Amino acid sequence: MIGKPEWFQRRKYGGWGISPRTWQGWVYAALILVPFIIFQSLPYWSNETRLLVTGLWIAFLLVDVTHIMVTLRRDEREHKIESIAERNAAWFMVTVLVIGIVYQIISSALRDSLEVNWFMVVALFGGAIIKTISNVVLEKKKL
Repeated sequence: MIGKPEWFQRRKYGGWGISPRTWQGWVYAALILVPFIIFQSLPYWSNETRLLVTGLWIAFLLVDVTHIMVTLRRDEREHKIESIAERNAAWFMVTVLVIGIVYQIISSALRDSLEVNWFMVVALFGGAIIKTISNVVLEKKKL
């Protein structure tokens, strides 16, 4: 891909992803963002063209950044720290999703109509399914 893993480091604070570590990483970020911002600010393009270019740009960026994140070198301590941080974040998100779903069910039931945000339900059950699959696969690998 275009970006090199040695130009970046794992984002430790303030979310997920990567952040530039070297000047090449900063140049990469600028060369990805500045032309896109200029393209979006010019009035010459139709909405369909903007939508197509935005979709292609996002797809390229996701593929390249995912490649960088997967190939970043981390030692055993960094893996452990990241795993614990991800677990804690996941538990918080699951708790908020459960509270949100319960609140929606109770408040809509009091109005005599059952309404639930199915995206939250799918996220919760999808996470449980992914966790189950991960546990099965990892147990077979005997990690």
